Amino acid sequence: MAEVGEVLMSVLSTIRVPKPGDRVHKDECALSFSSPESEGGLYVCMNTFLGFGSQYVDRYHARTGQRAYLHITRIRKAKKEDDNSSGSGHPPKKKPTRLAIGIEGGFDVEQELYEEDVKVVILPDRQEVTSEDLATMPDVVRERVSLSMAGIMAADSVSHALQVQQWDGEVRQESRHAADLKQLDNGVKIPPSGWRCEVCDLQENIWMNLVDGKLLCGRRYFDGSGGNNHALLHFRETGYPIAVKLGTITPDGADVYSYDEDDMVLDSKLPEHLAHFGINMMTMEKTERTMTELEIAVNQRVGEWEVIQESGTTLRPMFGAGLTGMKNLGNSCYLNSVMQVLFTVPDFQNKYVSNIDKIIDEAPSDPTQDFKTQVAKLGYGLLSGEYSKPAPDPADENGASEPRGDQIGIAPRMFKALVGRGHAEFSTNRQQDAQEFLLHFINMVERNCRSGSNPSEAFRFLVEERIVCQQSQKAKYTQRVDYIVQLPVPMDQATNTEELQEAERRREEGDSSAPTVRAQIPFTACMAALSEPEILTDFWSSAVQSKTTATKTTRFASFPDHLVIQIKKFTFGLDWVPKKLDVSIDVPDTLDLSALRATGQQPGEELLPEVAPPPLMTPDVEVKGILGFHGNEEDDSLYSPLLSPVLDDSTVSQLCEMGFPLEACRKAVYYTGNTGIDAAMNWIMSHMDDPDFAAPLVLPGCSSGPGTTPTESLSEEHLATIVSMGFSRDQATKALRATSNVLERAVDWIFSHLDDLESMDVSEGGRSAAESEGGRDPPPPGPRVKDGAGKYELFAFVSHMGTSTMCGHYVCHIKKDQQWVIFNDQKVCASEKPPKDLGYLYFYRRVAE
Repeated sequence: MAEVGEVLMSVLSTIRVPKPGDRVHKDECALSFSSPESEGGLYVCMNTFLGFGSQYVDRYHARTGQRAYLHITRIRKAKKEDDNSSGSGHPPKKKPTRLAIGIEGGFDVEQELYEEDVKVVILPDRQEVTSEDLATMPDVVRERVSLSMAGIMAADSVSHALQVQQWDGEVRQESRHAADLKQLDNGVKIPPSGWRCEVCDLQENIWMNLVDGKLLCGRRYFDGSGGNNHALLHFRETGYPIAVKLGTITPDGADVYSYDEDDMVLDSKLPEHLAHFGINMMTMEKTERTMTELEIAVNQRVGEWEVIQESGTTLRPMFGAGLTGMKNLGNSCYLNSVMQVLFTVPDFQNKYVSNIDKIIDEAPSDPTQDFKTQVAKLGYGLLSGEYSKPAPDPADENGASEPRGDQIGIAPRMFKALVGRGHAEFSTNRQQDAQEFLLHFINMVERNCRSGSNPSEAFRFLVEERIVCQQSQKAKYTQRVDYIVQLPVPMDQATNTEELQEAERRREEGDSSAPTVRAQIPFTACMAALSEPEILTDFWSSAVQSKTTATKTTRFASFPDHLVIQIKKFTFGLDWVPKKLDVSIDVPDTLDLSALRATGQQPGEELLPEVAPPPLMTPDVEVKGILGFHGNEEDDSLYSPLLSPVLDDSTVSQLCEMGFPLEACRKAVYYTGNTGIDAAMNWIMSHMDDPDFAAPLVLPGCSSGPGTTPTESLSEEHLATIVSMGFSRDQATKALRATSNVLERAVDWIFSHLDDLESMDVSEGGRSAAESEGGRDPPPPGPRVKDGAGKYELFAFVSHMGTSTMCGHYVCHIKKDQQWVIFNDQKVCASEKPPKDLGYLYFYRRVAE
């Protein structure tokens, strides 16, 4: 023991006690999905607080020289049989009554109980020191090591903040309007019953505005039920932000919605606000279903959940390489589904999984913050089969029962935290749009693969837009890069119109037994809607120097190796209220798009003159930089973070109320010159699919400046992150200095100033051109695209259940060796009836000729 004490004394200076702000990775290996529950446990470096599985800790020690580690192992405790068990070893399933996961009344997720063992291990000889051993050691050793151990165990792990396997969709935040809500003294008193919409006389789904007491109906749901949107329209006219749903008021609370915050909220002063209009909260009884109950009811009535998850049949669990489940990190099924499909694509496998050893060897000092390392870790976890094992059955101690669909699987905590960092939506635990996440991830891949192979090229294609001025018959050709084909859904082409009309008639007559009929839309009709010419009524023609009518035809200038098709199920009604189209589309297994190949300029066809259109109408007040610590009196070209162009705030607010991102709304108003809501809305609808749709507004002509002064220290971690994306250290330094050492802004800055950086060498790994593989040739101008025949076969699709992309659930189906497999988070099973007609994103691969 004296020898161990001497070893501890020799490494004592490297043992740290976690301070506030230190990231402690005690639940997951930085390079694999090993955890304290895995075989061999987890080793947490007592200096950097990074965690490593037994297969990587020696490699980390050899690389860094760190010797002291806290070894954490956990063993699952046996669970007691549930008193209400059905006798089959599994308790009976209960229908969910809450929009929640892993919470009583929500969707069931089993929580494990563990016995934990903790000790210090000194490498390379793996000498072990327990808490009892420490008691016999000198005070200076005992105190420092004990404090470090206690600090690591007491610290919140990085993953803890992600609330793994637990999410409550009903947790509501206090409205920012509640505390100081100004209510009108207009003498309005609301009776305890008999409510009607003051516009349309609807008697259900009535909301009272808490500012003026107006009684108006709520929103219309995507299946046609609900209200007529009059409460929402009242908010747009008046700006009065909060309403309460009458019929849900009880002494315990009520449904309160903030239109301004676009969410269900809490109102701590609700009794006072209701009393203002004569409502005694303590005497009210519930007479209507809450919004949560309606959401669950709609899901059950529409039947998407059962069909898409193939709930009606007993599915055969599958295990092995490429068949690994992913744990739901509270609400991460959108991420799980997309990443399962992407790592079916050979380009992603070759880039990240085939090179995983090289990637790990070249990883920076903190691999948890390195994009390439975390993507490779995820890909290997999905494809290796190491984690594709049945989850232990709590009721079966001897392993005698048949394996269930649930797997041990992997929990992509670090990956989710990294790709979502700094993003207003993907950094949260809220449900997100799978299509938006796919584009976000592709954008990150693009930024991190500026040289060398780029797997996102598998999806990249060129679109040719041909615009013909109808007055002069002259044409204009433009090309743009895209990654997804957005397929419109022409509802007027439904083949079961009579059934739809009959179901609608019965609903309007109040027939509660009216069936939900799903519109049957032919895939050919969707393709026709995509390829038919679009009429442009306000086209500026350089040939006739005025606005006129034109036609725009869109074609493929190249066909990618892998084609992604998005069914545009999520749209806006005439009143701009978001809705989901409940449709069934006969999506084919094979696809031939050869007829949509672009042809370019036709013989004898004249082109429109290259003349600039009239200048964009700009605000009356000239926009200037706001001088702060970034600028000086001689040079105000550098805009400080406080800069705000002169925008019509009311138009920006109206757009935000419709649910669009703030920065997108600001850009819409700016680029339409403050000309009103209609012009701004048209801009938004035309640019919703832009990769930078929600990125901050960057003003034309805004040049870079010195940013921070040379004496200010830059974060080494931020520098390493940018260098890992393929930039040199000088470029990373310039970007950080131009953006006050804010990483997210620096990344945006560097990609918007590539032309300014041409004189600075750029290569993968941050080396100069002279250092990198003998100075490889510069890439050719323009985007690189792969091209080939336009014939494809379906190999995967992602489906969505729920009323909007912001709620519900995603699963994916992938074709593996001619067998369709359903990936439903941790459940991986052979698919019996893949619901190909209800998909949201479809993935095709080129058929080899």
